[in-house]
Amino acid sequence: MALHPKVIDLTLDRVWRLLAAVDNPQDRLPPVIHVAGTNGKGSTQAMIRAGLEAGGAKVHAYTSPHLARFHERIRIAGDLITEDALTDVLDRCYQANGPDPITYFEITTVAGLLAFAETKADYTLLEVGLGGRLDATNVIADPVITIITPVDLDHQQFLGDTLGAIAGEKAGIIKRGIPCVVGPQHEESMDVIEARAAALGAPLLAYGQQWHVSTKRDRLVYQDERGLLDLPMPNLLGPHQVLNAGAAIAALRALGCDEAACEAAVSTAYWPARMEKLTQGRLVDFAAPAEVWLDGGHNPAAGKMLARTLKEQPNRPTHLICGMLKTKDVGGYLAELAQVAESLTAVSIPGEAATLTALETANEARKVNLPATEADDIWAALKGIIETTPNARILICGSLYLAGHVMRENKV
Repeated sequence: MALHPKVIDLTLDRVWRLLAAVDNPQDRLPPVIHVAGTNGKGSTQAMIRAGLEAGGAKVHAYTSPHLARFHERIRIAGDLITEDALTDVLDRCYQANGPDPITYFEITTVAGLLAFAETKADYTLLEVGLGGRLDATNVIADPVITIITPVDLDHQQFLGDTLGAIAGEKAGIIKRGIPCVVGPQHEESMDVIEARAAALGAPLLAYGQQWHVSTKRDRLVYQDERGLLDLPMPNLLGPHQVLNAGAAIAALRALGCDEAACEAAVSTAYWPARMEKLTQGRLVDFAAPAEVWLDGGHNPAAGKMLARTLKEQPNRPTHLICGMLKTKDVGGYLAELAQVAESLTAVSIPGEAATLTALETANEARKVNLPATEADDIWAALKGIIETTPNARILICGSLYLAGHVMRENKV
C-alpha cells in the first residue's frame, strides 16, 4: 500500500511495465475466459468453472474482492493458492516493481497471472475488477471467449454516470474476432456493446437473440441454435441466477462442452455470500432458531434482485442487518428491499475507512420508509432482532466487505 498512487487513475501503463519486468506471464496462460459486467460476474464465473471441472478440466480462476482471506482471489488448477506460493509471487512482483507507484489491485493481479503462467491448466477464468477497458485484467490479446454480464449503474465516479458510458468501459474487453457472450442488458447498454462488437468483428452470443433461458415447472430451460436443454434449477438462489446460468451455459456450449457440463454448472456451483443461507457457525448458533442469510450485493440492481429473491422464499418475517460504503447509492439499494423487510438494523463495517456510520445507513433506510435502528456490531444487531422475533429470517447485506467480516466472525 506504500506504493499506491495518491489518486486512482484508470490506466494500464503501470500494469504493462510490471508485466514486462516479470517476463509477460499474460502471454503464457492457458486459454482465457474473460468476464466483465456490473452484477453476476462472480456467480457466472463460478458456474463456468463448475461445468469445466465436471468434465475433468483443470481451471485457474481469478476473482475479486475476497471475502474472508486474500487467497480466495487466486485459484490454481482448482485449488486456492497456498500461503507459500502467494508469498513467493507477491515477493517477486514487489521486487520487480521496485519503488515505482502501483495500485494494490494491479500488483496482485500481476502476481495472479504469474502464478497461473507457471502451473499447467486447461483454462484460465479472469474476472474484471473495475470496468473493463482499463482494468488490470485487460491484458490478454486473444482470449477464447469474453462475457459481459448485466451492466448497471455502479462505480460512476470511475466509469461514467450513464449506462452507455459504463457499457463502453465493460465492452472494452471485447477482442477482434473473439466470440462474446452477453447477458440481459438495458437497451442503452446493448447498443454500445453491439457497436463495439461490430467494429471488431466479434460474434455476439446475446441473451434474447442467440440464446434464451427461462423456467418451467421448477426446471431451467435453455435454448440456442444447437437445441434445447432441460436442466435443474440453479443451486444459487434468485431469479437473477437463472440469467447468470444462461450466460454460463452459452459460454460452455461455445467452448464445445456437453450437456453434462451444463448440468454441473447449474447444480454444483458454489459462490459464497450471494443469498447464501448460513447453516453452521458461531453466529448461526447464537441466532437460532432464526435463519441467518448473507448477501454481498451493494447497488440498486442488486437490491432489486435481492427483493425479488426474498419474495420467492417461504413466508417468514424478514429483518435486515445492513452496512454500506460511502461510495454506494444506499437509497437506491434499499428502495425495493423496504417492500419486503420489516426492519433494518444498521452497523458500520469494521476496518473499512469508507464505511457509512450506522446512523447514516439507518437514516437512509428511514427515507424509504423502512423502520431502522443502529447497533454497535453484528452480535448486538442479531441480539436485538431475536429478542423480539426469535423465528426471523435475518439477512445480513449491503457490502462484500461486511460479508467477509461476517464470515470471519461466524467461524467456529
